[in-house]
Amino acid sequence: MVSISVCMIVKDEEAVLARCLDCIRSIADEIIIVDTGSTDQTKEVASLYTDKIYDFKWTNDFSAARNFSFSKATKDYIFISDADEIIDAENQRKFMLLKDNISPETELVQMKYANQLEFNCTYNFDVEYRPKLFKRLREFHWIDPVHESVNLNAEILDSDIVVTHMPQKLHATRDFSIFLKNLKTGNGLSPKIHCLYARELFIAGTDADFLTAFPYFESTLHDEKRSMKEIRASQCIVARAARLKQDEVTFFKAALKAVVGNSVAEVCCELGAYYFTKKDYEEAATWYYTAAFGAESELNIHYSGDYPLQKLADCFDKIGDAKECEKYKELADKWEIPDCS
Repeated sequence: MVSISVCMIVKDEEAVLARCLDCIRSIADEIIIVDTGSTDQTKEVASLYTDKIYDFKWTNDFSAARNFSFSKATKDYIFISDADEIIDAENQRKFMLLKDNISPETELVQMKYANQLEFNCTYNFDVEYRPKLFKRLREFHWIDPVHESVNLNAEILDSDIVVTHMPQKLHATRDFSIFLKNLKTGNGLSPKIHCLYARELFIAGTDADFLTAFPYFESTLHDEKRSMKEIRASQCIVARAARLKQDEVTFFKAALKAVVGNSVAEVCCELGAYYFTKKDYEEAATWYYTAAFGAESELNIHYSGDYPLQKLADCFDKIGDAKECEKYKELADKWEIPDCS
């Protein structure tokens, strides 16, 4: 049986930490808690489960804190957990079976991360695979009989263990502040974080958040170094913010580019919202219909699903077509979140 270090970074998690630690102490051979500045009883709760509690000065960098937690691990594998996650009894049993049977060659185990969309998380699937268990000391092997090289491909196992996300609060405000602080340093945002910032705005952002983000995303619209995925994300944010600002020139420049070819559902919905406020309900319905049936979501899966369907119902309600209104209400109610597991 392999040994496991559970590594956690926490701050002000007294409300949920015991719930998490109760789940993982049966699978952990050591529990490492890195506290980034709690002002509540988080560390007191943690001390009931482990004596390996470390303070780490918060620098608006989760990677730095995560790397510090890994540096304290001593076991064969490292399991990363957040305080708002749980592993139920059935999946604890599966985890113990994994500890007994994992191949020595396995360097990374992905687990099913569940219950995301109930809490407006940054991802577009309710269940998806995420890397959760890492071999602490990776072995390197030379390959090929000539022109030899080191094999850098990780041996990855997709397990059927489910880790359930059950936060008691949203983290969007915290995340937005980190994005903005990083931009103020002049470092910019990586392609991954650029898209995650846009996605989180469309999932949990307020109008004020969109307006604050507008200058950054507008500045990236014509950046030749950006991928099409990044440009599409920028178009979505700029279209929403420009509509809120009632800047029609900027709105249509961004929106029309995003509906040429493979239409972006979020922008189709923005066009629908624009015409709805103009009381042109037939034109609004055309764009909401395109979002629901002829476009793909770029940032929030709901924008190609139940959201435009419900808006179609609203349009036909204004038009006075009760039959069509009821039809789209029913479709919106029946729409289900896709499962990528």
